[in-house]
Amino acid sequence: MRLSRYFLPVLKETPSEAQIVSHRYMLRAGMIKQASAGIYSWLPLGYKVLRNIERIVHEEQVRAGHIPMLMPTLQSADLWRESGRYDDYGEEMLRISDRHGRDMLYGPTNEELITDIFRSHVSSYRDLPLTLYHIQWKFRDEIRPRFGVMRGREFLMKDGYNFDLTKEDALHAYNRHLVSYLRSYERMGLQAIPMRADGGPIGGDYTHEFLVLAETGESEVFYDSEITDLKFGDREIDYDDVAQCQAVLEEFTSRYARTDETHDAALFDKVPEARRRSARGIEVGQIFYFGTKYSEAMGANVQGPDGKSVPVHMGSHGIGVSRLLGAIIEASHDEKGIIWPEGVTPFHVGIVNLKTGDAEADAACESLYKSFTALGLEPLYDDTNERAGGKFATMDLIGLPWRITVGPRGLKNGVVELTSRRTGESEELPPEQAVARITAIYGLASA
Repeated sequence: MRLSRYFLPVLKETPSEAQIVSHRYMLRAGMIKQASAGIYSWLPLGYKVLRNIERIVHEEQVRAGHIPMLMPTLQSADLWRESGRYDDYGEEMLRISDRHGRDMLYGPTNEELITDIFRSHVSSYRDLPLTLYHIQWKFRDEIRPRFGVMRGREFLMKDGYNFDLTKEDALHAYNRHLVSYLRSYERMGLQAIPMRADGGPIGGDYTHEFLVLAETGESEVFYDSEITDLKFGDREIDYDDVAQCQAVLEEFTSRYARTDETHDAALFDKVPEARRRSARGIEVGQIFYFGTKYSEAMGANVQGPDGKSVPVHMGSHGIGVSRLLGAIIEASHDEKGIIWPEGVTPFHVGIVNLKTGDAEADAACESLYKSFTALGLEPLYDDTNERAGGKFATMDLIGLPWRITVGPRGLKNGVVELTSRRTGESEELPPEQAVARITAIYGLASA
């Protein structure tokens, strides 16, 4: 994309309503614009990152054997009354009546709707196990929406639901989700720690929240510092292997890690003092096993191997897709702006032309632009007539992980400058080597 043709309404001043880093930088970088309290329009740069996060979530869910679908934003209140949960959300639930006087609601979650779909189409244990998920907009009418996308009223969430014949099968689904979430977050450049949590209005005795450590986190967390040394990495997992998935769960949850809601001071004191930590955390996902809570209330039964009708065991599993943008920025920024991890960056590399209009500089930039595009990478080419300082400030603000600077002086020596946004380190090298370096970073082969 050429910056001269892109819509990137960057701001030099920080808007007064922005209280935390991610909100400030998302507004200044032209990623979002508030439409009303807690509701945002996603501008092109923000939308690209949002879709990159969504893509990673989809890929890891499908890898785990989960099946994508799409449910509506509006739901019938009758289903929620049937489950007995209609009043649990209180004023956070946006209630609506259509022109016929039917009670509707803007879904904050989808346990009732997915259970209704399941009971309408599945009647035998032979169709189990089954995990369905979707990525859809949700609405929760927060009394004080703040911090931008971190605590908005409208948000994009992945929510998945497993249906299993037995508790043991459902707990394997729970473990499978934990593994897939660890993979997802690490691909986004995050360390999200699974912590024992409270079930809240969704219910369930088995539940873990995934939290990213950050000073601006809304939750106080307590943990054994050893857990921050754990990495899932590139290991291959057979999601059908019960023991293998259980081993990952035990590896990542055996050390003490809890939110303030479930913190147990006596247990925490058993952790060696040198490893005890307390901090703030941003919740970016949660997994639940809640047994037959919804299936019994709503008649979601299947015929078991013995011919008897039994309620299925269920769980629900969510990732805050839009919230993750804020969490990534909170975890990865400096005083100049955002620092995007390669896995979610809106553009793979920035190309800065220091002297737009100079024939040699223009030609070199065009060659770089075409080379990256031919290799399937997306460069952002600053071909504007802005001064060099302004171009660098914009690139630093929007946080592309790599920048190539092209100017007449370097070209006389046959080199361009390649700069890492994260470290600030630069090196001069021929243009073709710069292309090869970037394509290698993204796991591609240069031509």
